[in-house]
Amino acid sequence: MSKIGFLGAGQMAQALASGFVRADLVHPADIIAVDPFPAARASFGQLVPGASVSDSAAKLAAEVDVIVLAVKPQMLQAAIAGLGVIGDNVLLVSIAAGTSLARLAEWTRSTRIIRVMPNTPCLIGESASAFCTAEGATSDDVALVEKLLSAVGVVRKVDEKLMDAVTGLSGSGPAYVYVLIEALADAGVRVGLPRDAALQLAAQTVRGAAGMVLQTGDHPGVLKDRVASPGGTTIAGLQALEAGGFRSAAYDAVMAATARSKELGAE
Repeated sequence: MSKIGFLGAGQMAQALASGFVRADLVHPADIIAVDPFPAARASFGQLVPGASVSDSAAKLAAEVDVIVLAVKPQMLQAAIAGLGVIGDNVLLVSIAAGTSLARLAEWTRSTRIIRVMPNTPCLIGESASAFCTAEGATSDDVALVEKLLSAVGVVRKVDEKLMDAVTGLSGSGPAYVYVLIEALADAGVRVGLPRDAALQLAAQTVRGAAGMVLQTGDHPGVLKDRVASPGGTTIAGLQALEAGGFRSAAYDAVMAATARSKELGAE
């Protein structure tokens, strides 16, 4: 069992660590999280009881087999400098949006690097993740990352040029879906449903619809047409979505987040 260190103890690090523990892949005692902010350390310790937390990264590279770089892109270079010398025995896994493998290799003096874009549903074992690898990453490294990420959801290997697109779609995507659920629930309240019923029905509807896409393999358009009967309620609702620019707004959200990921990589 690998010992894993998190450089950064924020929400994504907490979600991954908790997911790995829930999947019984890593024991809490084999997890170390480093963060300069007391609130982040406290939150990590509460979510992953038994894990170690620290405000100093100086000894992290000597104590773990894997370091997950879970720091905001703007702070990553400085945070990496605090690690000191990183030996060839340590695998680096970066979840920093926009930061290229080449830049990570320059900052860490290592090529044993895997760049990952997960998302927060890994906390409940439903993450959608993608990764790409540097030349120095071994087949065992790839197998380990695939095992860890598969235990908390779905994972795909992609070319690095597609990582910004992954960030814009699945990395940021949960937030788009939360807005949709909130809007559906608010509308349910507007037409008379109790708040708790509206929220439960909205969330389960999104969950069920996503499950239909994944389990049947049918195109979403086909599934949509099966719900929309001629002259019925659903087609009336779909017309309202089209009139409100629902599709173009979803397009624009992914495009904007992808563009921002590219900007972060250039900063």
